[in-house]
Amino acid sequence: MITRFAAAAALAVALSASTPALAEDVPPAAGSVVPDADPFYAAPPNLASYPNGQLVDHREVAVDLGTPVRAWQLSFRTNDSRDRAVLGATTVLVPTAPWTGPGARPVVSEQLPEDATGTRCAPSYTLVKNTAQSAEPVRQMLAKGWVVAVPDHEGPKSGFLTGPRTAHTILDGIRAAGRFEPAGIGPGAVWALDGYSGGGAATAWAAQLQPSYAPELAFAGAAIGGVPADLNELTARFDGSLFSGYNFGILVAYDREYPEAHLGDLFDEHGHAAIAAAGDACVNDLLANFALRRLSDHAQGTDPLQAHRLAQLLRENSLGATAPTMPVFNYHTTTDEIVPVGQADQLVAQWRAGGATIVTVRDPLGEHGLEAVHRAPDAQAFLADRLAASTTRTNG
Repeated sequence: MITRFAAAAALAVALSASTPALAEDVPPAAGSVVPDADPFYAAPPNLASYPNGQLVDHREVAVDLGTPVRAWQLSFRTNDSRDRAVLGATTVLVPTAPWTGPGARPVVSEQLPEDATGTRCAPSYTLVKNTAQSAEPVRQMLAKGWVVAVPDHEGPKSGFLTGPRTAHTILDGIRAAGRFEPAGIGPGAVWALDGYSGGGAATAWAAQLQPSYAPELAFAGAAIGGVPADLNELTARFDGSLFSGYNFGILVAYDREYPEAHLGDLFDEHGHAAIAAAGDACVNDLLANFALRRLSDHAQGTDPLQAHRLAQLLRENSLGATAPTMPVFNYHTTTDEIVPVGQADQLVAQWRAGGATIVTVRDPLGEHGLEAVHRAPDAQAFLADRLAASTTRTNG
């Protein structure tokens, strides 16, 4: 005869066998862990032996942008601004519906404006979590049936406005995507580049460095808008303004990217505390927490923006030194309250002097964020036309 206690024990065993596992026992969905805590983003010890753009790892992830897609995160070898090997990441999204348009299915690398100092703001994470800001161009391209790659162009150290690093990551991400057979892109695909604001700067850097860094890749064109180009001028404008948080983001990024510059020596203890507080922030955090601050109020003597070591780094990361060989669509509102239109005009003049072909649009009235929405259809039409022309030349 079974005792009361034995019966209770048997019932408990039966219930435990039929009860679903507790939530904490279920592994997190792929890509839903912040990159800093996700082993997928850990570089192998021998990364420096990998060629640029070689795949390190991949995994399929779920991304919901309104169009059924298969999505993968790829990790690969790339280089920072001093050509030191680092791990890069990109998200490749391929619509599941067959391509029914003319020519080859368009393939675009879309650089979202991260403008951040923490990997929780990286596109590979925010796309999976459905928290990505300014992802509407990706949504629109996928709805057209285009393949879209979205790189974490700031890299594992969240290198906000570090130009060469972003270019390397974008171009090596394209190399990796072309070598990833399940995406069906192929290494000989003709790509386009697109980006606005901080993503526009990253796109412009990729277009500018492509002939020297990745000459084997084929590009139909690039569309850029609201581009911060001259960082010495722009940081001086931001200082003490509503947008001074951008300067703190740049300082965090440059201190990580260029440790040999010892930028921390420029600041007193209050400056060190402020930079530490800015060290894991998305763009809205930076703007809200550091508005109206002047860097000179946190300085160890000289205004940091006047210090040679920082001024030199800002010049190195400003655009315009060389011209892209791919055609460019450049748009900007003349009343941009964050990035003055003179930044775009100066960059266009420098690039044209170097032989670049550029279509420019200047809207007489507008606001920085709304300009991206207003001109996105024209930017995508430009890329579609260039891609179609490239396909015709390739097949002709």
